[in-house]
Amino acid sequence: MLPLLLVLFVPFPPSSGAQIPNQDQTKGLPIATNGQLFPWGHMRLPKTVSPFHYDLTIHPNLTTLDFTGVVRVELDVHEDTKTVILHAKQMHISKAVLLAPEGVRPLKVLEYPPFHQLALLSESVLTKGRKYEVQLEFAANLSDSYHGFYKSSYRTSTGEVRVMASTQFEATFARGAFPCFDEPAFKANFTIRMIREPRHIAISNMPKVKTVELPGGLLEDHFDTTVKMSTYLVAYIVSDFLSVSKTTQHGVKISVYAVPEKIDQTAYALDAAVKLLDFYDDYFDIPYPLPKQDLAAIPDFQSGAMENWGLTTYRETGLLFDPSKSSASDKLGITKVIAHELAHQWFGNLVTMEWWNDLWLNEGFAKFMEFISLDITYPELHVDDFFLGKCFEAMEVDSLSSSHPVSTPVENPTQIQEMFDDVSYDKGACILNMLRDFLSPEAFEIGIIRYLKRYSYQNTVNSHLWESLTDICSSDDFGEGRKKHAEFCSKRKLQSGASKWYSGDELDVRAIMDSWTLQEGFPLVTVEVRGREVRLSQERFLRTDDPSLTEGFLWQIPLTYMTSTSNTIHRFLLKTKTDVLYLPEEVDWLKFNVKMSGYYMVHYVGDGWNSIIRLLQHNHTALSGNDRASLIHNVFQLVSVGKVRLDTALELSLYLSKETEIMAVTQGFGELVPLYKLMEKRDMAVLESQMKGYIVDLFRGLIDRQEWTDSGSVSERVLRSYLLLFACVRNYAPSLTKATKLFNQWKDSDGTMSLPVDVTMAVFVVGARTPEGWDFLFEKYRSSLQMSVKSRLKVAMTVSPLQDKLKWMMEQSLHGEVMKTQDLPDVVVSVSKNPRGYKLAWDFLRANWHTMIKKFDLGSSTVSYLVTGVTNQYSTREMLHEIRGFFDSLTEEAGSKMRCIQQTYETIEDNIRWMDTNLPLLQAWLNKRNPRTPHEDL
Repeated sequence: MLPLLLVLFVPFPPSSGAQIPNQDQTKGLPIATNGQLFPWGHMRLPKTVSPFHYDLTIHPNLTTLDFTGVVRVELDVHEDTKTVILHAKQMHISKAVLLAPEGVRPLKVLEYPPFHQLALLSESVLTKGRKYEVQLEFAANLSDSYHGFYKSSYRTSTGEVRVMASTQFEATFARGAFPCFDEPAFKANFTIRMIREPRHIAISNMPKVKTVELPGGLLEDHFDTTVKMSTYLVAYIVSDFLSVSKTTQHGVKISVYAVPEKIDQTAYALDAAVKLLDFYDDYFDIPYPLPKQDLAAIPDFQSGAMENWGLTTYRETGLLFDPSKSSASDKLGITKVIAHELAHQWFGNLVTMEWWNDLWLNEGFAKFMEFISLDITYPELHVDDFFLGKCFEAMEVDSLSSSHPVSTPVENPTQIQEMFDDVSYDKGACILNMLRDFLSPEAFEIGIIRYLKRYSYQNTVNSHLWESLTDICSSDDFGEGRKKHAEFCSKRKLQSGASKWYSGDELDVRAIMDSWTLQEGFPLVTVEVRGREVRLSQERFLRTDDPSLTEGFLWQIPLTYMTSTSNTIHRFLLKTKTDVLYLPEEVDWLKFNVKMSGYYMVHYVGDGWNSIIRLLQHNHTALSGNDRASLIHNVFQLVSVGKVRLDTALELSLYLSKETEIMAVTQGFGELVPLYKLMEKRDMAVLESQMKGYIVDLFRGLIDRQEWTDSGSVSERVLRSYLLLFACVRNYAPSLTKATKLFNQWKDSDGTMSLPVDVTMAVFVVGARTPEGWDFLFEKYRSSLQMSVKSRLKVAMTVSPLQDKLKWMMEQSLHGEVMKTQDLPDVVVSVSKNPRGYKLAWDFLRANWHTMIKKFDLGSSTVSYLVTGVTNQYSTREMLHEIRGFFDSLTEEAGSKMRCIQQTYETIEDNIRWMDTNLPLLQAWLNKRNPRTPHEDL
């Protein structure tokens, strides 16, 4: 949100902000809350002073739900000034003084709420090169959202409600908890004290040094001083949590905190955190710099987790694991989220982006390291089977004209919040994976270690990373003469010197990667084979009917390919709009983007797609599972931009009747299911039924082979759960009969019968179809302390056809008593996918819009998920008009300018084009394949 006042004045140059402005400079300055001129006119803070140490005391009152505090900030002065500008939000400042060498002086305080800024005005000049301290006393309410210093609560098994307080400061919410310089480049050390009642404990980033008794029976915990870090990483919690602890091989104490009745679900997370912190310590060749690392499961938490240095925080579902009740996908998810947050202790915490425009340097790396770390530490999780899905998710938003570059300018808090999206996380991870494949895993590892060592405790921009990954063998700045580095470079010298990509030019990592980070979107590479000649061209892949929007884009693309005559991965760097490469001999087929290690799509013209279809039908295992998944993805996406006919994509999909690997199977579902989901929101029951029947027929063999047990690898178990759920939702008789029988047995045992975890979703979904079954599931939801069980029960209840129950569930989630409000977005989006609930979800979103943006924050990924999730399956002009009417009626303060709204419009336009173009083709293809009309609505 750009406040109106920003538009109404012309800001003066940053250098003139050092002094209180003279008359000529005050013409366009903002007005403080007391009517005086506010001496700074920019959203970003001036650089006249910078903090180097905060002494912070906080006293939360969990009865009155407010807090008081004192902060003393030690400052370096870089220019003579009489003003100190810093951040504070919705906070009462009762006293402000300057602690100067000459003594204690009062400071005048001005507030400018639109920028969340305070101005501290000194009567005397703060002199360049000297150090000063300012001290502020403040008070505020505990936030009732999920950010800042906020209230959380939970209900014990006896029904008692217990209150706690926790923090979430990323990106711009530390300013709501204490006055501070709330930008990532203002790094400082923090010494924190927490005042609490004896019945509670307090934890923070650093270990507790001592506890002091205060008058009135209160206790004050003193925590050790932190390392130099950004404000958004500060954390503290006051609660009645219990903990379990272990020590890593490197001597770091790891503790997992949870509410008392769930402490028995922490063992898995504790072991995973020990294993992963040890892995990163060795991999990065930089010791974890703190003596401890806490992981806390917070009952109310908006995002998945947060990487606060030394005190990472999580949703309960992201940390708590019960071996007898949690599923394979729960284990995978929990391990990934811990790997992500612990990777941040180096990427993000130790080395931090200069400003939020380069958030991807934090989040893309942490997402990427999830997969690198788990591939080595937990090979049994087969995490590689799931990486591709991240790239497909990123491409979904990156193929819209409303996408943004990975590195993109942002100024205000809403724009900053919007950076926490699939582009920063998933595209960031995918282009890093492509770069790793391009440079070699060894060279990449050496380069990122160099980056971390070079910029420890500092802030970076894009180019710092590219420089660290360039000429890695010409540098000796690795300290300790790293053995791996020396071995790699001596091996390199033995090689011919010709790049495995192309010879001639010096490899320019920055030029290559700038083309992926400074422009939005991604390339479509078109491949045309003529004998031994392969003609290549590139263009932006964009789901639009305006071809001018694809012009002017050029990437440096690390192409990989394999052919029918060679299993070798061949490499070619495409730097121009078109190019030609020559094969040593003619081939039956070739496949570009091997294992989809590159972030681009491929279109095969001429006989290209037909040769691939023949290969898949006769010998699909000649290609890897990831290659097959990428072909399914690419061919259906190319239909949406008119490059490939729908019947070609459907012919390719026929091979799926032989497919068994999770990524290819789930991608098949991912392309086919949305087709009938569009139809569910239109009146076309016959075609919808035919489409559902085709998908069930395609996977019937695989569904029939699933055992109703918990056997097999993680990937096999995740796939089983997925297939049986689909079969039951689609009323596939053998699965439906089995699930119904199991539900009745489970219900008759009052839920005590042990069901195989992998089949519970299918069983619960079938049970939720009757009012009695739904009510039974809800009772089990209300009484369960197992987070993964609650999660599955919640989803199953939203799939019910009972509209009154769906509406009640959304209302209860908003209310937050019986169902947590943190789960509201999942509930509403899940109801919106339900053919009996989509209109209810849209009406609910409109009716409660203002409440939800206040609770979840404008620009947040949660609000974006709600908006796109509820609207992305509409495909009619009437619904587009209705949706536009609602969002266009909003003010900017209520979110009208959010990127997710533009994405929604584009997605519905794309759906309309798809239906207009392809419905007749789909009808004809299904009729030709199976002329009879199905008797049942599968």
